[in-house]
Amino acid sequence: MARGYAHNFLIPKGLAVRATKGNVKQLGLKRVGIEKRYEQSQDDAQALADKFTGKSITITARAGEEGRLYGSVTVKDVAAAIQEEFGIEVDKRRIVPSDPIKEAGEVTLRVRLQADVAASLVVNVVAEVAEGMEAGEVSETVIEEEAAAEDETTAGEDTEPAEAE
Repeated sequence: MARGYAHNFLIPKGLAVRATKGNVKQLGLKRVGIEKRYEQSQDDAQALADKFTGKSITITARAGEEGRLYGSVTVKDVAAAIQEEFGIEVDKRRIVPSDPIKEAGEVTLRVRLQADVAASLVVNVVAEVAEGMEAGEVSETVIEEEAAAEDETTAGEDTEPAEAE
C-alpha cells in the first residue's frame, strides 16, 4: 500500500493504525477476547440445539377437506410455538423450512442457531375442525346444501310460464 494513502486517508478516518509494538500487542489481546466470546456463543448454541433435537411441537391450523390447510403454517407461527413450548425466543429468520407447510401432518424443520450449529425440530400440524363436527361431516353438509340449492333451481325450470294473450 502506498504510504501517502495511509497517512492521508486511512489513518485520519480511523480505518487503520500504525503497526507499532503496542498496537500489535493490543490487537492480539482483542483477538483472544473475540475468540473466547465466539466459543461461548457456540457452546450456548449447541446446548440450545440439544434441547430442540428430537423434540416436537404441535401447531393447530384451520383446514378443509383431506387435511389441506387454509393458507399455510409460516415460520412466524413456528417461532411462536417454540416460544410457547420451550420458553426460548428464536428469530423467525433462523428457521429453515424445506417447503411451505400446507397440509396437516408431521414436518421436520431445521433451526440454524449459529453458522455451524443447527437443530432439527419436528412440527406436528393438526387440522382444526368446525366445532361439534367431524372432518367428514363438514364436507357432507356442504354437499347436501349444494344439492338442495340445485334441486330448487331445476324445479323452477321444469314448469314453463303460461303465455299471456
